[in-house]
Amino acid sequence: MTQAAVEPYRVLVVDDDKGVRDALGNLLESVGLEVQSFGSAEEFVSSCPTTLRSCLILDVQLPQMSGLDLQRQLSKTNNLVPIIFITAHRDDTARERALRGGALGFFNKPFNSEDLLSAIHLALK
Repeated sequence: MTQAAVEPYRVLVVDDDKGVRDALGNLLESVGLEVQSFGSAEEFVSSCPTTLRSCLILDVQLPQMSGLDLQRQLSKTNNLVPIIFITAHRDDTARERALRGGALGFFNKPFNSEDLLSAIHLALK
C-alpha cells in the first residue's frame, strides 16, 4: 500500500529587497520549511503559488502594487492564505489596515526571528 505524498508546508515571501528575501529564505529553510520568494506583488500574482499548506510573508511597501493592495486582492478572490506583514517603515495606519484585513501578524524590520517563526507556525496550523 502506498501513501499519498503530503504536500510540504510552504512559506511564500514577497519583498522587493533581495537581501531580505535571501535572509528569510535561509532562516525558514534552516527550520525545515519550503520557501518560494518573489520580488513583487505582480510576480506573486502571476505565479499564483498558494496552497492549503502555505502562508505569505508580505512586505507592506512594494514598487507597484503594495502589500496591502495584494492583501485586498487576495481577499476579493477568496484566497484566504494566512498573511504576515513585514515593513521597514513604522506605520500604525498600515498596521491597523493589515490586521483589520485579516493579517495574522505585523512585524517591523529588523524583527526577532523567533517571534516571526512563532507567527509562521501559528499560520500554518
